Amino acid sequence: MTKRFYKEAAVTDMEGGGHGVALDGRPIRTPGGAPLTAPTAVLAEAIAAEWAAQEDEIHPLTMPMMRLAATAIDRIGKERAAIVGQIAAYGGSDLLCYRAESPAPLVERQAALWQPLLDWAAETHGARLTATRGITHVAQDRAALDALRAAVEALDDCRLAAVSQLTATCGSLVIALAVAAHHIGAPQATAASLLDENWQAEQWGEDAEATERHENLAREIEDAARFLEFLET
Repeated sequence: MTKRFYKEAAVTDMEGGGHGVALDGRPIRTPGGAPLTAPTAVLAEAIAAEWAAQEDEIHPLTMPMMRLAATAIDRIGKERAAIVGQIAAYGGSDLLCYRAESPAPLVERQAALWQPLLDWAAETHGARLTATRGITHVAQDRAALDALRAAVEALDDCRLAAVSQLTATCGSLVIALAVAAHHIGAPQATAASLLDENWQAEQWGEDAEATERHENLAREIEDAARFLEFLET
């Protein structure tokens, strides 16, 4: 952690377009040394607010908008092809495709919450994934996987940064794309991602470690969803 070294954080206009954040009039840079540029004023305002909220010490983990914006610039811009491949690969083993064999109430809950998202992916992206019961791997249709990859490739760097976080956190590319398209919000994405865990907690109770993990997952989903919202304004 670094001691706070500035008094004021404010939004600035960048030469060539976009919006930056300045600390006491000095534009900030990403950890990789690039100028921090946000595509929308509202995102820049959110990043400035994160810097302004720091107290005696700077805690990077409390600045998710800054972190995602920097990831888009430092990592996505340099490793885009590899990251697209990593994210698209989740389509071959998407969480929503692996259903329980029993008990019936869990099977019904999965179908009610997960199947509409698979249907949305088929209707919106032409990606019809096959669901199965049990943990045995099911090979997905190549055309469906190619369609999901095309959807990922179509994202700009900022949206790709958010979708990358969502996909890894949720274990589902379909959920991530649904959030990116504003088809569902963070609460629905969290409920879908934690369906199995929540079911187990209902049956057997939840320990402190599981509760903390679930809270962290929900926060990461909410952060990515907020970042995506700021890109639209």
